[in-house]
Amino acid sequence: MSYLEWAESQLAEIELLSSMFPTRDELELTDQLAVAELRDYVEGIASADSPPPLRPQFLIKQKFDTATAGMMDVILSCAYPSEYPSVLPEITVRCSALSRAQQTQLHTALNAHLTENCQGDVCVLSAVDWVKDNMQLFISKSSSAAPAPKKESSPQPEEVFSRLWIYSHHIYNKTKRKNILEWSKELGLSGFSMPGKPGVVCVEGPQSACEEFWSRVKVLTWKKIMIRHREDIPLDRHRDADRTVDSIESLRKFTGFEEAMFDPHGNRGNHMDLGQLYQFLNEKGCCDVFQLYFGIEGR
Repeated sequence: MSYLEWAESQLAEIELLSSMFPTRDELELTDQLAVAELRDYVEGIASADSPPPLRPQFLIKQKFDTATAGMMDVILSCAYPSEYPSVLPEITVRCSALSRAQQTQLHTALNAHLTENCQGDVCVLSAVDWVKDNMQLFISKSSSAAPAPKKESSPQPEEVFSRLWIYSHHIYNKTKRKNILEWSKELGLSGFSMPGKPGVVCVEGPQSACEEFWSRVKVLTWKKIMIRHREDIPLDRHRDADRTVDSIESLRKFTGFEEAMFDPHGNRGNHMDLGQLYQFLNEKGCCDVFQLYFGIEGR
């Protein structure tokens, strides 16, 4: 398929979703400009050989009635890669009734279902139906696994180690760069940020700290920002606190957090040498993500 055919499929699905979920309480297009640019591209109003840089993102808000938790709110956060539906969309399911570990398991199962049944076809509605049909199973697991709360109980150790690979259209602003450095250190995260165009940020550490970092970063003003890839590794919930900390430290691929520059060049000095970036990632054992970011294999 061509970029235009992919864009046509994306626009058709958005229009279908808008007809099925007509109110903002059901469907929220979080970037109206991205949808407008997509429509202009499909209709030939915008003369471009490649798809618009802004990618459509939206929230589907549902209420599910479950046997164990009653009526609950579930939000599917969706983003289209340029090549969708030839590749899967980025879908995150949010529900207060699920622990972070259960959400991770749900995302894994959902992606496996979509890969097996929907690869090459638009699939957001299939994702909504699957979540509706299977949510009860994960809530039951969460409820049975959760111990009775104790008022005087000590804080539980982190259960999941996460590594987030964040992509931004660009990172120029000095305040944002300062925030990234300060927040990562405040939250005890390791990794790196690469300013310029494009911008790359990697953070790793306890999942709750990674999620807090992302919640702060994503609400800043960006032309485009998204989690391009994430790694979630469950930890042994029976470990004591000290052993859990040791386990988290052993999973880190970076020592501390740094802003990494790779031979800046271009008129504004805002482009980095991607070959040097690949070598940096390769040294850290992370070269696989280079292709996820740039669509090409590094050397």
